[in-house]
Amino acid sequence: MQNILVITASIFGQNGQSSQLVTKTLNKLTRQHPDAQVTVRDLAKEPVPHLDAERFGAFLSAQGEPTAEQAAVLTYSDELIAELKRADAVVLGVPMYNFGVPSVLKAYFDHIARAGVTFRYTENGPQGLLEDKPVYVLAARGGIYSGTPNDSQTPFLRSFLGFLGLTSVEFVYAEGLNMGDDQKAQALDKADTHIDALTA
Repeated sequence: MQNILVITASIFGQNGQSSQLVTKTLNKLTRQHPDAQVTVRDLAKEPVPHLDAERFGAFLSAQGEPTAEQAAVLTYSDELIAELKRADAVVLGVPMYNFGVPSVLKAYFDHIARAGVTFRYTENGPQGLLEDKPVYVLAARGGIYSGTPNDSQTPFLRSFLGFLGLTSVEFVYAEGLNMGDDQKAQALDKADTHIDALTA
C-alpha cells in the first residue's frame, strides 16, 4: 500500500467523532505501511463547490471546446479523480447530518462522478471505471440507525461507490453518541475493536 487517501467532512474538523475514527484507522494502516504517502482532503475546511448548472455544463463540454472557465472546472475535477485513482486505499469519515451525508461530501461525489471518466453506460447498464480498492467508511451518528430504514447513508454510499467500481467497502459505525456517556463510551469501544479487526 503506497498511497492512502483520507477524506473527512466533519464541521467540527479534527475534533469530530468521525474524524477521530479516521485518525485511529489511519494510524493502524500507517503502522503497517510506514512508507505509504498520505493525502488528506478535509472537505469542511476546503469544501468542493456545490454542483450548479455552470459546473455541470463544464462537465458536458469535456468532449468539445470548453471555455476557459469550463476548462478550470474540468481541471479541478480531474485533479480530484486523479487523487482518488492514485490511492491504494481510502479512509472516509462520514458524520450523519439530518439523516444524510454532509453536503460537502455530496459535492465531492458530484465532481468525481464523470461519465466516460469514472463510469460509463453500456447496453448492460452502468459500469464503474475505477480500479477497486479498500474503502473504510467511519460513520459517526448521534442516534442508532444501522440496520433501520432511517439509515440512508449506508445504501447510498454502497450504491455510489459501487457505481464507480469501488465495491470493497467496509463500514465502521459509532452510534448513539448523543445518548449518554455510557452509550457513547460503548459505541467508541466497539468501533475501535472493529477498526482493529479490519486493519489487522
